[in-house]
Amino acid sequence: MIPMAGKALWSGRFKDGMDDSTLEFTSSLDVDSKMAFYDIMGSLAHVRMLKACKIIPAEDADSIVGGLKKLAHQLEEGGLDMDYSLEDVHTNMEVKLTEMIGPAGGKLHTGRSRNDQVATDFKMYLRDAVLNAVEAVNGLIRSLQDVANGNRDVILPGYTHMQHAQPVTLAHHMMAHAFRFGRDADRFLDAFERMNKCPLGSAALAGTTYPIDRKMTSDLLGFRDPTENSMDSVGSRDFVTEIAFDASMVAISLSSLCEELILWNSQEFKYIEMDDRYSTGSSIMPQKKNPDIAELTRGKTGGVIGSLVAMLMTTKGLPLSYNRDLQEDKKPVMDSLKTVTDCARMMAKVVSTIKINESRMLEATNSGFINATDLADYLVTKGVPFREAHGIVGETVRYCIENKISLDNLTLDQFRKFSPLVDSDVFSAIAVKNCVERRDSYGGTSPASTDVEITLSMQDSMRREEDVRMKDQLIQSCWDKLLNE
Repeated sequence: MIPMAGKALWSGRFKDGMDDSTLEFTSSLDVDSKMAFYDIMGSLAHVRMLKACKIIPAEDADSIVGGLKKLAHQLEEGGLDMDYSLEDVHTNMEVKLTEMIGPAGGKLHTGRSRNDQVATDFKMYLRDAVLNAVEAVNGLIRSLQDVANGNRDVILPGYTHMQHAQPVTLAHHMMAHAFRFGRDADRFLDAFERMNKCPLGSAALAGTTYPIDRKMTSDLLGFRDPTENSMDSVGSRDFVTEIAFDASMVAISLSSLCEELILWNSQEFKYIEMDDRYSTGSSIMPQKKNPDIAELTRGKTGGVIGSLVAMLMTTKGLPLSYNRDLQEDKKPVMDSLKTVTDCARMMAKVVSTIKINESRMLEATNSGFINATDLADYLVTKGVPFREAHGIVGETVRYCIENKISLDNLTLDQFRKFSPLVDSDVFSAIAVKNCVERRDSYGGTSPASTDVEITLSMQDSMRREEDVRMKDQLIQSCWDKLLNE
């Protein structure tokens, strides 16, 4: 029997129907309707298993499969409207199926619960969303690699504490961001592996008395294995929290990149100019060209981190196993993944189109005594202990500040006032270009070292692209089999 509007499928325990306010308060349809496709796929796998295990009659199973395929087709065509008198997407799908094929539809829920059903649906949704996020982040990494490739010899100040520290190449700077984003992308892939176990068949919390084959449903849905403990399967959301954390790390990396690009784009720095297509003007000041894409990305970081906090607080005090609080797990991480995916794609465009002001970057390296460490290293080669050399250079810098002169413009006699060991080769030692080229240690800023960094990063990107391709191909092949066999 089809339930009346406002009543759940399992309303037999209750004398009165659900109050409209209760339905409105408990409904998750606005959020979980995004999982409709995955709910159908999970049901197709489940009913095929029920048939194979002879738990329901073959003709009923075949009727259910046919109805689910029609629902999938309607969904693909955009014609599957949700009934808001039913509280979630799972109930909607079962009611629509039963309306379509009759009482046999009621046998679909044999051997499962909404608890394991929703956990399975959400994992399937997150698998695709995570792969999309990795693809977007990897695209941004590719843009950073391209900038690095084209600017191997461009020199600018490297900063610590936002103070000039040592000269670096733009390629080295861009690769620092690339490797950071690479770890972010790999965290997503690690999380994918951990969550890629199938909860379906755990039922409400204790498993089921039906002779089900959980390995079969796991394989049909492209999971690595079934989950090992039914209570943990339906009651734990650490996979959601982990992905929310991973998204937060991407957001923080994005914010850091954006902060630098915004500074570099300012009149005070003038290191870069952002493309017109990714900038906006002012409503009152016609001269303005604002880096709004970078600013908005930086601003969206707060919401992503807030979603992580929401997940941590939602789950921190829950007893095992399933609690209705867990209905609130979806929106935060869905929003987070969409935000970082969209932002990464936009920032890839911003990065790939920036104009580099090479002369301004090099000019900036001539202020702030950025070659002071190299002068200390020079003294070390003359036999001076580094700590003593550090003090000598500090006195030299103080002299330069007082006399408004740079290290490069000191005469040999002036250098020798601070150390008699200084010789004419000091000028080559502190030349900015040479300072950069000598830093050829593994991971250093020299062009030779940076070439290695770019190569390694590109290999990592290729590995991720192949990993995403293989995972997506496996998932898509599962959907094809479920829909076409």
